[in-house]
Amino acid sequence: MSAEASTQDGNGRVSRVIRIGTRKSQLARIQTDSVAEKLRELYPDVHLEIVGMSTTGDKILDTALSKIGEKSLFTKELENALERNEVDLVVHSLKDLPTTLPPGFTIGAVLKRENPHDAVVLHPKHAGKTLDTLPDKSVVGTSSLRRAAQLKKRFPHLEFRDIRGNLNTRLKKLDEKDDFAAIILATAGLRRMGWESRVSQILGPDDCMYAVGQGALAVEVRARDHDILEMVSVLHDPDTVLRCIAERAFMRHLEGGCSVPVAVHTEVRDSQLYLTGAVYSLDGSESLKETMQTSIEQDNQVEEEVDEKVQRVGVTATNVSRVAQDAAEKLGIDLAKLLLSKGAREILTVARQLNDAR
Repeated sequence: MSAEASTQDGNGRVSRVIRIGTRKSQLARIQTDSVAEKLRELYPDVHLEIVGMSTTGDKILDTALSKIGEKSLFTKELENALERNEVDLVVHSLKDLPTTLPPGFTIGAVLKRENPHDAVVLHPKHAGKTLDTLPDKSVVGTSSLRRAAQLKKRFPHLEFRDIRGNLNTRLKKLDEKDDFAAIILATAGLRRMGWESRVSQILGPDDCMYAVGQGALAVEVRARDHDILEMVSVLHDPDTVLRCIAERAFMRHLEGGCSVPVAVHTEVRDSQLYLTGAVYSLDGSESLKETMQTSIEQDNQVEEEVDEKVQRVGVTATNVSRVAQDAAEKLGIDLAKLLLSKGAREILTVARQLNDAR
C-alpha cells in the first residue's frame, strides 16, 4: 500500500507519505488543496503529495455529458489509481460520484457543504438583468438536463443550449462570444474559484432545485484501509452526511443519473431532515415533486469496527449516528417510492429515450 511510503525531514524525523489523487482542472485542484490543508492541520506529521490526472469527462469536451451515458466519467481514472495503490485517497465533487461505488471503495468523508444552489452568470452586456428580465429568445447555456428541464418550464421566454468545458472554458465562451446571454453554473464552484462577483442571481428551490450531492466534497478511499478511513473520517460534517445520504438514496432508488432530470432540496431543522425530490420530462412540461421529513435525533452509538457492508449509498461515516444515517437513507428510499407510485418511472423512461435520440 502506497500509504506506507515515508520521507525523512532535515532533522531525521520520518514522516508518512499520503498521496491524494485529483482531476487536473483548476477547480479540482483548489478543492483538493482545501482538503489537504485540513488534513495537514489535523496531522502535521503526515507528508501529503497531490497527484493530478485527466479523466474521460475532462477529455470529451464536444458532447453533452448526458449523451455519453457513462456514470463514472470524472471518477474512473482516479479510482483505477486508487485500486493500483498509486494514491491513497481521492477528492471528488460528490455529485460526480455514482450512487453505487465499485467494490472495495467507500466515501470516507463528506465535508461541510458549500451553497448547493445554481447561479446565473450573465454576459457583460446584460449586467444587472435576471433570467426574468432577459430579452425574449435569449440563449442560456447549461450542460445539465436537470437545470434545463426546470428552467424551460419556469422561464418559457428563454432558449437553452448545451455548453461544455470546465468553469474557465465556459466563462470564456460566455464572455468572448455572443452565443449566450447567460450560463448556469454551480454557486459552490464559482465561490471556490473566487469568482463570486460574477454571480448575478442565485436560483432558489422555486426556480431550480439542485443536483444530488451538489456543493459537497467527498474523499474516496479503499474500504479496507482502516487507518486511512479513520484519518479522513474526522472531516465528515454530520448534517451534510445525512442530507447527502438521503439525496443519494433517493437517486439510487429512482435509478436516476445525469441522463435524466432529477433534482433535490434538503434541509436540517430542529432535529428533522426534510427532503424534497422531483423528476421532470426533458422540456419540464411534466413533473412530480414531493417533500417528506424524518427525525434524525443523534444517538451516541458509534460503529465498533469498520465493515464494508455498513456503507450507506457508498458512504462510511463511523462518527455519525447509525440511527440517523438509517433514517436518512430510508427517507430517500421512501420519497423515491412515493414518486414512483405516482408515475415517475414513466416520466424518466421517456426522458431517457428522448435524450438518447437527440
